[in-house]
Amino acid sequence: MSWIEKYKEKLVTAEEAVSEIKSQDRVYISGNAATPLTVIRALAKRKDELEGVELVHVLLLGDDPLAKPEMDGHFRHNSLFVGPADRKAINEGRADYIPIFLYQIPELFYSGQMPLDVAIIQMSPPDEHGFMSYGVEVLCSKAAAENAKFVIAQVNEEMPRILGDSFVHVSRVHKVVEVSEPLFELEKKPFSQVERKIGMYIANLITDDSTLQLGIGGIPDAVLESLEGRRDLGIHTEMVSDGIMEAIENGIITGARKNFHPYKVILTFLLGSKKLYDFADNNPIFEAHPSDYTNHPFNVSRNDNMVAINSAIEVDITGQVCSDSIGSYIYSGFGGQVDFIRGAAHSKGGKPIIALPSTAKKEEISRIVPYLKKGAGVVTTRADVEYVVTEFGVAYLHGKNLQERTRALINIAHPKFRPDLTNEAKNRNLLS
Repeated sequence: MSWIEKYKEKLVTAEEAVSEIKSQDRVYISGNAATPLTVIRALAKRKDELEGVELVHVLLLGDDPLAKPEMDGHFRHNSLFVGPADRKAINEGRADYIPIFLYQIPELFYSGQMPLDVAIIQMSPPDEHGFMSYGVEVLCSKAAAENAKFVIAQVNEEMPRILGDSFVHVSRVHKVVEVSEPLFELEKKPFSQVERKIGMYIANLITDDSTLQLGIGGIPDAVLESLEGRRDLGIHTEMVSDGIMEAIENGIITGARKNFHPYKVILTFLLGSKKLYDFADNNPIFEAHPSDYTNHPFNVSRNDNMVAINSAIEVDITGQVCSDSIGSYIYSGFGGQVDFIRGAAHSKGGKPIIALPSTAKKEEISRIVPYLKKGAGVVTTRADVEYVVTEFGVAYLHGKNLQERTRALINIAHPKFRPDLTNEAKNRNLLS
């Protein structure tokens, strides 16, 4: 029997596919722009038939009916990275959060520590050989599909075919739900003057032979715009956004001077506009890998002159970084911050950078603080932090004692908060 015949035999409706899910099952759901909304909605309709279904995932995008209060007892999120879809449920105690480095997630499935009953993965249509691409998110979806007892593929004709270690054959999935729906897009917004200044400071740390890891948002976009005139930069990153696409089009990013995967943009997911997804479709410059490869600190460190740029919610005056919570309120997750910070630290000529505006809420709150908020978690330890950048400059902390670190961080805080930070530091004997 040809793969085409096998594929046709597996075609079902979303309602038929989710009928395979039983009470107490653990179900993995692909996330980011690969969030399989059609199958999720069909699963939500089975609420009254199911009890205690555990939902494992990274960032889910779009409206999630499974996180609504009336789903309590029927479905419970066990989130590996928190976002708008499940943030309220987690902070109300109706869902759970697993703090974990992104590169370690696939091993949860491979080792059997977190056995999966079902995986729901959004994929591209099969190619002429019967292989479907994981498309805009490989991350831990590949590990989930390879280890779940039952795999539901939401095959979306809008999903691009992204090259790399990012394919599964039709024969390895159990049910196929065909859809044609736009992928989630993240609008690129103009960056602020504060972000522009931060971007310029960071750009000054980047040389033509650097390989970059960037996230999404105003600061990464400002960094990329500030790199005009640079040539042959490389990318080894968790996420690819529109800013990276534009830098490729402008000749800034070629990967020509990379010593690890030269001429390739190494990534584990894409998140941006339809233009980005179309640009990446079948484009050999992009090579997607699971997070246990892309994010593994050892592989990150194999790039010489690796520059990792990550953000934070707040940083205390000794260099402790909180980036997953606002006090005890869980906001996001560990993601790949520590993966890349540690990888860049071990890179020859590497620079691990934490970048953030000096204030929040229209300059009412300092984000350089004497103490992290009560209940806040440390994501990146003060021993891991080397560079901290705000719109007021760069603080280099590596190898510095507590007094030196405190002084450097106060110097890049907003001037109106520096006196209070200085007094707090003196009270703690962190400044003499």
